[in-house]
Amino acid sequence: MIPYTVNIKLAARTLTGTLNLQNKTAVDWGWQGLIAQGCHSSILIIDPKTAQTIQVLEKHKANVVKVKWSRENYYHNLSSPYCLRLASGDASGKIIVWDVVSGTAHCEIQEHSKPIQDLEWLWNQDASRDLLLAIHPPNYIVLWNGDTGTKLWKKSYAENILSFSFDPFDPSNMALLTSEGIVFITDFSHNKPPGSSGKKVYIASPHASPAHTKPAPAATPAPTGAKKALNKVKVLITNEKPTAEVVTLNDCLQLSYLPSKRNHMLLLYPREILILDLELSQTVGVVAIERSGVPFMQVIPCAQRDALYCLHENGCITLRVCRSPSATEEAADPEQSVQELMYDLRSQCDAIRVTKTVRPYQMVVCPVNENNAALMVSDGRVMLWELKAHAGKSATYSSAGLSPLYSPVSFCGATLGPSQKRIPDLCLNSMIGQTLIAGEAPPFSSNQQEVQLKLLLTGLLSGLPLPPFAIRMCPPLTTKNINHYQPLLAVGTSNGSVLVYNLTSGLLFKELSVHTCEVRGIEWVSLTSFLSFATSSPNNMGLVRNELQYVDLPTGRCFAFRGERGNDEPPIEMIKVSHLKQYLVVVFRDKPLELWDIRTGTLLREMAKNFPTVTALEWSPSHNLKSLKKKQMAAREAMARQTVSDPEQSSVESSVISLLQDAESKSETSQAISAREHFVFTDTDGQVYHITVEGNTVKDGARIPPDGSMGSIACIAWKGDTLVLGDVDGNLNFWDLKARLSRGIPTHRGWVKKIRFAPGKGNQKLLVMYTDGAEVWDTKEVQMVSSTRMGRTMNYRILDIDWCTSDKVVLASDDGCIRVLEMAMKSASYRMDEQDLTDPVWCPYLLLPRAALTLKAFLLLQPWSGTFTMDITQVDYSEKEEIKGLIQEQLNSLSNDMKCVLQDPELSLLQRCLLISRLFGDESDLQFWTVASHYLQSFAQARQLSVSTADGQTQIEATQTPQNHLDICHDILCESTYFQRRLSLENFLQKAPIDWSSTVSSQIPLQGMAATLNRHPSENLPSESEKKFQLDRVHLQEVKRSSYEHTKKCADQLLLLGQTDRAVQLLLETSADNPSYYCDSLKACLVTTITSSGPSQSTIKLVATNMIANGKLAEGVQLLCLIDKAADACRYLQTYGAWTRAAWLAKVRLNPAESSDVLKRWAEHLCSPQVNQKSKAILVLLSLGCFYRVGEMLHSMRQFDRAALFVEACLKYGVMEANDSSNKLIEAAFLDYARLLRSLGLREGAALWASRAGSAGEQLMEELFQGEGGVTAEEEPERGSKE
Repeated sequence: MIPYTVNIKLAARTLTGTLNLQNKTAVDWGWQGLIAQGCHSSILIIDPKTAQTIQVLEKHKANVVKVKWSRENYYHNLSSPYCLRLASGDASGKIIVWDVVSGTAHCEIQEHSKPIQDLEWLWNQDASRDLLLAIHPPNYIVLWNGDTGTKLWKKSYAENILSFSFDPFDPSNMALLTSEGIVFITDFSHNKPPGSSGKKVYIASPHASPAHTKPAPAATPAPTGAKKALNKVKVLITNEKPTAEVVTLNDCLQLSYLPSKRNHMLLLYPREILILDLELSQTVGVVAIERSGVPFMQVIPCAQRDALYCLHENGCITLRVCRSPSATEEAADPEQSVQELMYDLRSQCDAIRVTKTVRPYQMVVCPVNENNAALMVSDGRVMLWELKAHAGKSATYSSAGLSPLYSPVSFCGATLGPSQKRIPDLCLNSMIGQTLIAGEAPPFSSNQQEVQLKLLLTGLLSGLPLPPFAIRMCPPLTTKNINHYQPLLAVGTSNGSVLVYNLTSGLLFKELSVHTCEVRGIEWVSLTSFLSFATSSPNNMGLVRNELQYVDLPTGRCFAFRGERGNDEPPIEMIKVSHLKQYLVVVFRDKPLELWDIRTGTLLREMAKNFPTVTALEWSPSHNLKSLKKKQMAAREAMARQTVSDPEQSSVESSVISLLQDAESKSETSQAISAREHFVFTDTDGQVYHITVEGNTVKDGARIPPDGSMGSIACIAWKGDTLVLGDVDGNLNFWDLKARLSRGIPTHRGWVKKIRFAPGKGNQKLLVMYTDGAEVWDTKEVQMVSSTRMGRTMNYRILDIDWCTSDKVVLASDDGCIRVLEMAMKSASYRMDEQDLTDPVWCPYLLLPRAALTLKAFLLLQPWSGTFTMDITQVDYSEKEEIKGLIQEQLNSLSNDMKCVLQDPELSLLQRCLLISRLFGDESDLQFWTVASHYLQSFAQARQLSVSTADGQTQIEATQTPQNHLDICHDILCESTYFQRRLSLENFLQKAPIDWSSTVSSQIPLQGMAATLNRHPSENLPSESEKKFQLDRVHLQEVKRSSYEHTKKCADQLLLLGQTDRAVQLLLETSADNPSYYCDSLKACLVTTITSSGPSQSTIKLVATNMIANGKLAEGVQLLCLIDKAADACRYLQTYGAWTRAAWLAKVRLNPAESSDVLKRWAEHLCSPQVNQKSKAILVLLSLGCFYRVGEMLHSMRQFDRAALFVEACLKYGVMEANDSSNKLIEAAFLDYARLLRSLGLREGAALWASRAGSAGEQLMEELFQGEGGVTAEEEPERGSKE
């Protein structure tokens, strides 16, 4: 027989229910892959993949209003491990930083006593990951050290601050949403508070506008729909305070920067989303809702693609993806073609049924993959939606006139192999191809598939319903029921249903609709069945309908226990089941009690009319079952002896008797036996009555006169020889029946509501419930063990109590939660590793730091064997079995698709690094490997191309890289060609995303690039497109320009881009009464007359340098760009600290060699100690192809695994060659990685890398295999082949 183990020790936990309105914004989905959600004063940690609550954090005294996971954008090693760190702020102004795995508070911060408005971990520098920015109402921004709790600086503003948003491309920029408008801060730094009070911008609120509707073709179409909306919102952004009649910003629900495009921001109103271009301070897109549509509540912009997840007031989540109008549309209607950014509805999920108590609160989206969303509902439900891409043409897309979406042909940044396995729904950018959002037809490719997107509900977590609750724990664990025991808690609710929870996992076991009104009490009659009662509201006679139901859990069968009785009678006060579960007493308010036999369901006795009124009642634990069983056994043995003849007797006797004994011990209470049981009750005078029940006979026993010191008795508890009475005045009376002593103790806590003895033999602990809390008493010593009181140790009122094991209590409270607590009754979180979860959770952050790094190294590379394995026991790993087991559990919890891909031999090193960083939610790794993978392949292909063209062959395919260009969300890291074709025009075309990468390859071999790009940038564009762009641009400017400032900005931008003719047109539009009229006219003359003659060039250069020296940087740079001295312009910009502007100009105007110099200087600046953004510098160097320098930097920053794997990838792709100059780096990187693997316990991996690290590596090999006869002969050739 298989040994059956039962987890007797239950973990302390909290079952949560409905949310408080203040919890509305308290939810966050972290890079760690977990969701944190505030529920009253607790914080739930939810695993979205398995839809389980894996931790509940309790320390806040007030409602939690904000939660924020720390960012993972740092290099992880033993000193900076993978850890679950969370910050939470509550309504009393307290911020707690948690270590989530252990459930402990790392530090507590308090500044003011008002609710925290917003929280954000700073992610913009490499020095410290502990900086936490918080808004303390009404108008303070404070920067805290989240590790120590010290305040670094504090800054106050003039208006009340509602929330803030950081610019994802430039961390020194942030925007504050205030009660009056927006404040833009451009000098944010962690070193000191912002010096200025920011630039205030007022926004007049747009009135609800109709949605995008195309006007009906007419001779002169009147502006309707979005055009009308745009004309209205054109003048939204002003620096003056709007007049009183204009509605101000109060109904702006949200402000946030777009992480997919630089200098763009969205503002959310109930009926539209405005997209702002911050360079032009102008609205460049409106997503509006029809009049009959459901208003917006929240928007989450994506980074991987220009897409928006929108939450509507009916709980519906929609996904809108940006596109530009297709060519056919433009030809048909040139008027409409300037419709800036359009976001097409591509997918939506089902709405929920909204009622007074049920409404959507907040949505969060997975930051790692951006294809999962979770919706928090006010009733405590969490709905988990997953975005799926289905291959096939979509009828809805074509009928709505939408261009099709295509899936990319690459997986994890590289082209798919012919038989390579892939996960199609890995993340958003593996579902929608990047160049295919624009309206053009895609370049033909055999494996390019048209896809449609669908949101599927993949998980649902539901909470407890609204209180009040009646709770009862099932009978306790004994040696007899240990093989099939389940710790079940029955919860009776206000709507008449009974929820049964399994407290081992904390999950709902069964939900049974039993009653039609509020459940008042539950009593278990076996491990799998219970009785529950409910009473309807009284009629004008004071009579009610009583429902007493018997429920059998395995079958779900439920029947009325009292049959037809129950209509129009006084309400049931309580039901009490006897110790042996034979009898039931039903006590009524103004009616004598009833005594029932539970086994047969028959009424034994209905007491006489003159029976005293019962105030409290309890069954005695003593009975005569044992003596009855002995008598019965003796009788059966006698019968057995008589039926067996003498000769056979001796042989049969022992076996018969043992069989009889077995049968008897198995049936705990045989139907034939009716044991005698007793109960005691008190009447209104405090007199104690004693009644005996045996079979169907009921006898009246002794009466004990009332105790003078006690008031009206409210409850009784009896265990062993101890009887305890509690009264309405808060007195407890302890009776020792053996010694015949009684002792009264006043608790001074008011009415004793309930008292219950703890289960377990000899366990004399007693749980007492009062109106304002609870206490645990030791009845042997007659002293209090622990106490909890509302307002002191907790901020909720207790509704019901019970014991769930001999040392843990369960409390139901009015905040809608049920808590399982230690006997001390202190609300406490628990250690996550002690949890007994139903489904295994993939979360490497739960492992010890060293084990998490081992798991990562194990998944990244297993070069010691030809094939990959998912079994840690198959490798030479010297570690405790317990830790091995935990690592193996993590490996087992991966999905089958993921295991297949990870074991696929065709998965390249770069793809594997990207996949593992995604799997670990490692932001820093993911960014590094995305950029590295793109440029390694890009430069490798350019190199191949130059080799093949040198041989006189032309290779067209090689120019088309797997990803035509880096995703635009990487901004300045994108190729120059991409900038010169797309970004430059986008910047003044209000970012209309027309994509050139399908028309002209954006990969030009680097050797040939200089010649191509030395010409004017506009010459790199196809001429037809140039005409189209000119038309678009003129049209857009005419539609958009609303002020002189706006025109001037456009002209300045055009000059920088070298578009002189159009710039002159704009300059000449300045009206004569404008103070800048003369200046602009002269500038226009200058621009048109510039010749390349030496004297004029030197004059202009002199003027430009004087201007720059006198503080007119922008004007001086413009003049330098006019005479094609953009390289000098970049140098001046860098000298004056405008580093990103210089980088942008270099990308737009310079040839690769000059541009590379500018960007290298920028990288050096980023590495300097005062800036300390080495990780960003590495990305800049990657985009320039400085791979050797990147390898050196990674190694010097002690990022040994990244350095070794990067060098290995460079060697594989042929962009680095092993020669005398590079060998030093290669050997050092490999040797340090080998040492790292040895320290983690992975010996075979260490040996492999050491064998490639030259002489120092040989020494390490000797250390590794000391005492094992050195390296085996088989290993040598294998290593050689790997090299």
